[in-house]
Amino acid sequence: MAFPPAEPQQSAQRLAEKLAHYADAWDLATDLAQGVDAIVVIDTRSEQHYQHGHIPGAVSFPHRLMTAESLAALDRSKVYITYCDGIGCNGSTKGAWKLASAGLRVKELIGGLDFWQRDQHPLAAGTEPGSWPQQSSQPECGC
Repeated sequence: MAFPPAEPQQSAQRLAEKLAHYADAWDLATDLAQGVDAIVVIDTRSEQHYQHGHIPGAVSFPHRLMTAESLAALDRSKVYITYCDGIGCNGSTKGAWKLASAGLRVKELIGGLDFWQRDQHPLAAGTEPGSWPQQSSQPECGC
């Protein structure tokens, strides 16, 4: 115990703050399966990568194309969930930063598409967002 733990109230505050900034694959899949319309999932990778496979319902909005002008038209009442390939990619962080800097509410998906696929959630392909499968059986979360 070279570094003693924080007081419980400090830990609770810090962990609540962390949860306010990040979503995980399980939580996002649950929201999508339940049709939560308060969120918009944004794939911040290139359009080519998006077409090869993306989270069902996600829109393609590469972080490199995000500008003050392109972000101005976004709905301020929504929460934007950004993702990219995974922990070796910071496209979701760059996209989340640009969205937040433009005054939008945002969360970043932990582990990106890599963790999404690891958890066996469905994918869509092509240029259209697609939708959540009607008969999707969500695997049990081990957390």
